[in-house]
Amino acid sequence: MSSHRAPHDEATPTTPSHAYLDQLHEEQAAAVATERHPGSAFAGAPAALLTRLEQAVEADAGAMVGLMLDLAAHPEVAFEEHRSAAAIVAILAEHGIEAQLGVHGLDTAIRAEIHGEGEGPTLAVLSEYDALPGVGHGCGHNVIAVMGLGAFLAIHALAQEDPSAVPGTVVYLGTPAEEGHTGKEYMAREGAFDGLDAAVMAHGYPAYDLADQVWLGRRTLKVTFHGHTAHASAQPFMGRNALDGASLMYQGVGLLRQQTPPSDRLHAIITEGGDRASVIPDTAVVEMYVRSQRPETLKDLSRRVEDVARGAALMAGVGVSIDWDEHPPSLPVRTNQALTGRWVEAQRRRGRDPLPLGVVSPSLAASTDFGNVSYRLPGMHPLIQTSDAEAALHTREFAAQSTGPIARAAAADGAYGLAATLLDVLHDPALAAEVAGEFAAAGGAIDVPSYFD
Repeated sequence: MSSHRAPHDEATPTTPSHAYLDQLHEEQAAAVATERHPGSAFAGAPAALLTRLEQAVEADAGAMVGLMLDLAAHPEVAFEEHRSAAAIVAILAEHGIEAQLGVHGLDTAIRAEIHGEGEGPTLAVLSEYDALPGVGHGCGHNVIAVMGLGAFLAIHALAQEDPSAVPGTVVYLGTPAEEGHTGKEYMAREGAFDGLDAAVMAHGYPAYDLADQVWLGRRTLKVTFHGHTAHASAQPFMGRNALDGASLMYQGVGLLRQQTPPSDRLHAIITEGGDRASVIPDTAVVEMYVRSQRPETLKDLSRRVEDVARGAALMAGVGVSIDWDEHPPSLPVRTNQALTGRWVEAQRRRGRDPLPLGVVSPSLAASTDFGNVSYRLPGMHPLIQTSDAEAALHTREFAAQSTGPIARAAAADGAYGLAATLLDVLHDPALAAEVAGEFAAAGGAIDVPSYFD
């Protein structure tokens, strides 16, 4: 982008956008939501089929725990999950399922399909299996992997017994590179989600089962300030200090936080700022994440951050280059409540009672590339307890508990919940119509690749 913009002759404060006001009102409403999710009145899959589904999940529970332990013992970071992906493909092969490895543009992506009897919806269940550098599975992707895989294997077992048990198509997608990246967006641009009617996955969480929680959209930003070197003692007045621009931007971002909704997140580091204290630095670099709760507020916040960067450059008398999104951005998650209602019913069958949105503070929010999926087609991304309250996400403590008894129970309960949700949609045309109608009423699909252009 351009390195300079002409200054205004006088201060012209802008009016807060409607997007920000709407977000504040939504957060205030969510904060007082304390009633349990009411579930769903839809009939869903036959009770006898759900009983068989539970049996199928339990039959593979030992293999899923073994995979969960194996992934935890051999963590692999984004785009490098070769061993992990191969282990998943091997288990699929053991069940007689042919899988594609290295599909939709990523070497470690996986696709497999179950074609039942009938022309019902085409639905997908997703797995993640990348780990964090230095922390391992501190976000519990080893559990996410087996919840998705376990659900797919259980549905496959039902289809093998009776093809009419699966009146449609179920797709398994192994999705690499969620941590710090947007693997699902890369896959989406290569057709991974074309032709799908809905997609589901579940994520681990400390202490609670949550039917829904806030997931923030995320963009990455690199700002480079361009100055002019000079001797810092003899002739500092001959220089233009790029580090001054970076420092002013960092402070400006801190002040901007006061005028953003509580769930917005701005976090930055200065990665370059000179090599010697005796030389006025001609280059300084700020790298940051920008997060917000809705696509439109993320776009608005991005513009405001750009204004801070340009203002800092003007104050320091330096140039500035603004580069967004080395990797594609993540959108917030748009939760499909019709799908989530069936997840809640399935979890209650397993002895759990997921909390609705707003009981746990919406300020406890992170980001996921599943958001990009949820703005292409209906989706759900509930949370299931995999650790106690002492272990926070993205920590070694959470990674350690991702193989423990709480996580093992979640793996089976989550697999059942995902599979039961898919079977409910396949067997209940009214539910399938509600899922599609809710998505359309929320605005339908958006053009994710060009949204921030």
